[in-house]
Amino acid sequence: METRVEHAVDQLKSSGVRMTPQRYAILEFLMESHIHPTADEIFRALSPQYPSLSVATVYNNLKLFVDAGLVRELTYGDDSSRFDADLSDHYHAICTGCGTMVDFEHPPVKAVEEAAAVSTGFRVQGHRMEIYGLCPTCADKRN
Repeated sequence: METRVEHAVDQLKSSGVRMTPQRYAILEFLMESHIHPTADEIFRALSPQYPSLSVATVYNNLKLFVDAGLVRELTYGDDSSRFDADLSDHYHAICTGCGTMVDFEHPPVKAVEEAAAVSTGFRVQGHRMEIYGLCPTCADKRN
């Protein structure tokens, strides 16, 4: 059975993208990660194994993966985009203490999209929901 990484590599190769060891490592890190890393976190994680890796290489590859539809960029207006390779419908809980982002499943709230469409006249293309609070570690530190 083909893994998510192999499927993504096949998709990139069929688009004419050459797979370098660094590109593969970045893709694999994203596909296996559940932490929604920033580009800097990816760079720090991979640079020991790839000394020639640069932050620019990480950013360029992330853009390539987003443009190819393999990764979703989560922007929050603070110049610290996070990247999520899980493209399924899911939501995020975000710690206001440490910034940890965790996926959680919930049935899609299509009624909100429908209400927004009726109220605004928009052709709604989707939505994003985040829940904010303290993760268990940060909550314990405050007690």
